[in-house]
Formats: sequence, structure tokens, C-alpha cells
Amino acid sequence: MRSFPIAAADRVIRAALDEDVGTGDITTEVTVAADAMVRAVLVAKEGLRLAGRDCFVRVFELLDPKGKLEWVFFHEDGDDVQCGERVLTVTGNARTLLTGERTALNLLQRLSGIATLTASWCAELGETRTELVDTRKTTPGLRALEKYAVVVGGGKNHRVGLFDGILIKENHIKAAGSITVAVRNSRKRAPHTLRIEVEVTDFAELDEAIEAGTDAVLLDNMDNETLARAVERAEGRVILEASGNMSKERLASVAATGVDLISAGALTHSAPAVDLSLLFE
Repeated sequence: MRSFPIAAADRVIRAALDEDVGTGDITTEVTVAADAMVRAVLVAKEGLRLAGRDCFVRVFELLDPKGKLEWVFFHEDGDDVQCGERVLTVTGNARTLLTGERTALNLLQRLSGIATLTASWCAELGETRTELVDTRKTTPGLRALEKYAVVVGGGKNHRVGLFDGILIKENHIKAAGSITVAVRNSRKRAPHTLRIEVEVTDFAELDEAIEAGTDAVLLDNMDNETLARAVERAEGRVILEASGNMSKERLASVAATGVDLISAGALTHSAPAVDLSLLFE
């Protein structure tokens, strides 16, 4: 999801503006002349990986489609921006900029926070072949944007939702009767284009999943020694994903076990917003 998801962004922005602006920006309307013009600069208040610049711009375009805003860009998504650097400047109607400021900043700070955190985690993997992937633990309504930010940060996307990948987890296995039955049913009923992945917690389940013909195995909440043994046991027959209790400090040692993927919900559910300010000149 490297290209900016404009349709998803528009849906989110319209809802956010409706939530924030409602029937009108009372403070701006009573204090600022309708024809007042200003120039504003967006400044990074800390080092960050930029993600969501187009989302920031789109807020003002949707707020005032006929408005004439002039943009000058100094950075684009994927750039590492240093504290104090300008990201962009914008010249236009003061009311438009004041009304859209908080919505635009909220989205940009959130997405850049995810990209920044992801970039710092990816750096821990160094030259290993293990890839860092996200999960479905995203903010409701913001998934497309947050997964875009993960990719900007250097990570990879797991399945987008329940519709584009088969991940057979503990409760699916219990409901189906066994790993073997769940995988067999998946092969019979699912499109051939969808990869089948099974979550396992021990070697017996790992063996059963491989024997059943799964494409990938999620190794759930295993320590590093167990992960390394699982890699040896699988002998390259399936893709192996390590998941559960992942932290930045643990990434290098998990990658050293030889797993193919490390998934981490923290990339999206625990990323702090970065500090950016829109200042009128």
C-alpha cells in the first residue's frame, strides 16, 4: 500500500471535519475577516519520518474546494525530517487554514508517528532477511491510512482485512474441530489466490499445520529458543511468522532465529503522534 489511498483519506477527512467543524468554526468566524489572507509554515518540532503530507493538504482542499491555496513543499512522504525543519508553506485564506488546522495536523501527526516508529523498528533488523509487518490492530476507520504509513516507514503490510487473506487462529481451529479440518476446508472453499496461514502455539500444532498443507505458520508467543527450534523443524517448507510480545529491543534476536516475518500490532496501536506545528507568518 505504498501509493497514497486518496479515497480512504477523503472518507476519513469528511467525517473528521464534520466532527470538528459541525455547523461552523465560531471562533474564526467572529474574529477573522472573511477575506483575510495569510502565509503559514509547517514545522517539525522533533525528528520524524514524514507520512501523510497529501492527507494534510487534502483537508483544506475538501474544506474549501474553490479556495486558492498556494503550496510550497520542502519534503515528501518517506523523507526523514529534522527538528526545526520546514515541511511546507501555504498561502491562502486565513479562515480556511484556521478551520482545517487541527484536523490536518491530527492526521499528519498520527501517520508520521506510525512511520517514524516503524522506521526505528526496521533499523533494528539491519541486514537480516526478516521483514517487519503490521497487523489488523489499527484505529477503526483509519486502517488504509495507517497501513500506508507503515510502508512509508519501511515495513510491510500483512492482510488488509478479513477479506484478503486466510489466517486460521485458535478460535477458528476450535470451531472447525482441528487444524487439519480447518486447512482442508480452506482448500476446498477459498479462492486459489489466497494464501492460508495457521496460528500455532507448540510443535505438535506446527507439525499438524505443515502436514495439512498450510502455506504459512504464525508462531504465537514463543521465546527465541523455541522460535529457533521451530525454524529448524519447519525446514523451509512454510513461511514462518513470529508474533506476540514483540518489542523494539527484541527484534534483532528474533530475526536471528531465522523466521521470515515479525508482526507487531504496536506499529499502529501504540505509535505516539509526532510533534508538528502550523505557524502563521
